[in-house]
Amino acid sequence: MAKAKTAKSKTTTKRAAKTVKATRATKARKTAPEDLDGDQPSEPGSTSLVIVESPAKAKTIGKYLGRAYKVRATIGHVRDLPEKKMGIDIENGFQPEYVTIPGKEKTVAELKSAARDSREIFLATDPDREGEAIAWHVAQQIKSKNGAPVRRVLFHEITRDAVQLAIANAGQIDERKVEAQQARRVLDRLVGYKASPVLWKTVKKGISAGRVQTVALRLLVEREREIRAFKPVEYWTVEALLEKSGQEFTARLQEIDGKKPVISSEKEAAAILDALKARKTLQVTEVKRRERRKNPAAPFTTSTLQQDAAKKLGFGSKRTMRLAQDLYEGIDIGEEGSVGLITYMRTDSTRIAPSAADQARDYIRMMYGKEYLPDAPRLYSDSKSKNAQDAHEAIRPTDPTRRPELIRRYLKEDQYKLYELIWQRFMASQMTPAVFDTTTIDFEFDRFLFRATGSVMKFDGYQRLYKESREAEEGKPLEEEQGLPPVQKGEEIPVKSITPSQHFTEPPPRYSEASLVKELERLGIGRPSTYASIVSTLVDRRYAMLEQRRFFPTQLGEQVEKVMVKSFPDVFNVRFTSNMEGDLDKIEEGDVNWRKMLKDFYGPFAESVKGADIEALIGEAHDLSSLATDRCPDCGGKLQPRGGFFGPFLACENHPKTCKFTRPLRGDRKPAQPTNEICHECGAPMVIRHGRSGEFLGCSKFPKCRGTRSMPTGVKCPKDGGDIAVRRSKKRGKAFYGCSNYPNCDFVVWDKPVAETCPECGYVGAEAKFTKARGDYRRCIKCANEWDVVPAPEPEAVAV
Repeated sequence: MAKAKTAKSKTTTKRAAKTVKATRATKARKTAPEDLDGDQPSEPGSTSLVIVESPAKAKTIGKYLGRAYKVRATIGHVRDLPEKKMGIDIENGFQPEYVTIPGKEKTVAELKSAARDSREIFLATDPDREGEAIAWHVAQQIKSKNGAPVRRVLFHEITRDAVQLAIANAGQIDERKVEAQQARRVLDRLVGYKASPVLWKTVKKGISAGRVQTVALRLLVEREREIRAFKPVEYWTVEALLEKSGQEFTARLQEIDGKKPVISSEKEAAAILDALKARKTLQVTEVKRRERRKNPAAPFTTSTLQQDAAKKLGFGSKRTMRLAQDLYEGIDIGEEGSVGLITYMRTDSTRIAPSAADQARDYIRMMYGKEYLPDAPRLYSDSKSKNAQDAHEAIRPTDPTRRPELIRRYLKEDQYKLYELIWQRFMASQMTPAVFDTTTIDFEFDRFLFRATGSVMKFDGYQRLYKESREAEEGKPLEEEQGLPPVQKGEEIPVKSITPSQHFTEPPPRYSEASLVKELERLGIGRPSTYASIVSTLVDRRYAMLEQRRFFPTQLGEQVEKVMVKSFPDVFNVRFTSNMEGDLDKIEEGDVNWRKMLKDFYGPFAESVKGADIEALIGEAHDLSSLATDRCPDCGGKLQPRGGFFGPFLACENHPKTCKFTRPLRGDRKPAQPTNEICHECGAPMVIRHGRSGEFLGCSKFPKCRGTRSMPTGVKCPKDGGDIAVRRSKKRGKAFYGCSNYPNCDFVVWDKPVAETCPECGYVGAEAKFTKARGDYRRCIKCANEWDVVPAPEPEAVAV
């Protein structure tokens, strides 16, 4: 018994000792966060810490690294400039004041706790300026004097080999890249905080000016002005319809008396037609045949991916980048688990790794045969100068053998479509050219030269897998040209008819998302990480609307553009913005000091802000024509525009000395237009009013009655007979059409309904639809029957 008690006593003593040690260890852990910024060393743990931005990326990377690594996500930025003030000390070298983003305190605390127990820390945020800045901010929060070493890791693709290789070759945070991002952030904050008050005083309270977005808005507004100022010019063309061996083809009048014909009226076209009446055949005077090779396009960059996704899939830039982020960070594809399917998606580069090209070539040889494989890999070089985000590869699949259809069941439909597009473009880039036989046939006689051109695909090459998409204004590709029959010089070809056609010159097209991104890239405005936000901000702020995938600047957008360009012509222009992007690149390369760049910019900019003529700017933004006759109702004095904290207003010229009269400036608002519609709330007539999102119906008794409705289209809902009216999504302002009885009726369509009768069911109401392949057509909103639109009658053909 005595021995048993002694043994028990020893066991109890040992447990007590363990408890004391555990308690001390717990206290040490609790006090450790305070010691991180002090001189006391923290004991390294047994695991390494990897920090990324998103949980999806953390999940994929964690699977590759195993239990020796803890992977934590910041979920975006953790620190930024303060929300309620500018947060930049201009006098102290533009020193930014960074604060923890509200709501991220817990995240920062958890990262500090995880860092304290780690033997080494790897910052694996995205490999661009923004990712470098996030890594720098995290490092500032978690590092301590004698703590675990902090290293920078770059993942250009998230695969097992790439992740493990990057960890093995970890480096340091690129301070120059951080400075370049910091300069951009400070520059944008200075412009926003200093220029926006000018907008408040001249246009309306609460709107803001963006350094790059305003230049993009300027492109839209200037294009709209071109369209409004455009005057169409009439012109005519003459075509001959010919036939040989049952194959019809056309030849166009190319020259008259050795010069390009200028036919500006029907009378001139008729005179040419009279001279050609006697022609029953046209003699072939020259035949030119040559082989043309069409090379595949390079793999996607950020810009070309956004353009092609818009043209082929109808995806907006923001949607495209969100889906690409998902594919890059990792998708669970069954037995393999979570895998990064594409390389990093923010890049200016068209380069690809030789190993990736070899993989693609092996696969092409196996799937399509040697005839589709060029003699050597196609390693695309970059045509433009190296910039800050050109350190990556092009966007490509991480494993070319992972065909889209094999993993389709694991992907959402939009993810599948984008992955398929990226996969096809990359694989096609490693294939042989498409080969065409092109033919030009000339028919020269008397004063006239008619010419027929055509092409026939001889070998499809890369086009077996992928064809480039084009917008209407980009012209017809080789593969869509007419086919021509074989003819010989001197041969007489029968003429079926000769037809004059009337045309009018057309204004330049409005920008689509694809063409706007292409123009931004061409002009050097923005960088891969900013294209999507530039485009989406214009719509989110209601500066522009997307209608039929084209940008229409709103009245508000035009007012903002007028004021900003008038106030700061040297800031909101293409050349300055492009040069500024170049300066940011030079900061990253170490050729320019970021504080000096900001100082050189801020001096003239601050003077422009100080010298802004508010009254003149109000006149630019608003219609003040009525002020010539308007008088103050209190003292009879003239009314003058003034700018105030809550927006522009009109005040008596004697204000505030002897008269107190003021009123809001509403000169820019259109008068309400009466309608036959009846208010559903009070029974009074409704009028057409104009709001920030366009026209709507409002009660004529406003403000006593606040009844409003969307503008009807004149088509009734097939579900309950209610009016179908135009509506806009709250998030992006995109127009769609829905039943006015919502939420009791959920009927919606995306394309505008028109009052046309369905030939199948007789219902009056159809969507006006359009595709490049089919042209204009209609779809019944009741039975979904489709029919083509009968084209306008062409000028009558004259057979000769």
